[in-house]
Amino acid sequence: MAAPCALEAQGITCTYVTGGGTGTFPYEAASGVFTEVQPGSYIFMDADYNRNLDVSGQPARDFDQSLFVLTTVQSVTSGNRAVVDAGMKAVSMDSGVPLVEKYPELTYDIGGDEHGILKPDGGLKVGDLLWLVPGHCDPTVNLYDWLVGIRRHKVEVVWPILARGPGV
Repeated sequence: MAAPCALEAQGITCTYVTGGGTGTFPYEAASGVFTEVQPGSYIFMDADYNRNLDVSGQPARDFDQSLFVLTTVQSVTSGNRAVVDAGMKAVSMDSGVPLVEKYPELTYDIGGDEHGILKPDGGLKVGDLLWLVPGHCDPTVNLYDWLVGIRRHKVEVVWPILARGPGV
């Protein structure tokens, strides 16, 4: 018995039923049970969601990626690896390592708190800027004080992240 029906069977009227999330929103939206669906990560997306497959076995792309961490190449060992200035203090690792936007052939390895290691070197050069797709958006956002909104390659807005860090 669906939750609203079980409540109504006990004489409790429930006109507002909310729940669900980004990964399951199509099912909740189609269920007829919910009056509101609460997908939260859809606004940013992350590498974890980008690894999900749809019913045909293809990557599920219901929402576009909008959260990136900008990183700079610090050193390159030609033919082997590139080191970037985004480590565990820059991107959450709890749902896997980040992806490198526009470089699907590169694999990110943890290089410590301040550094990441990209393999192979991808022909990168010291000073190159790269966009990382965090493994998990929620705890990555929690690492920062500001979100920087970019449109057409220009900073359009800067928003403070108020509900973050210890004691919040």
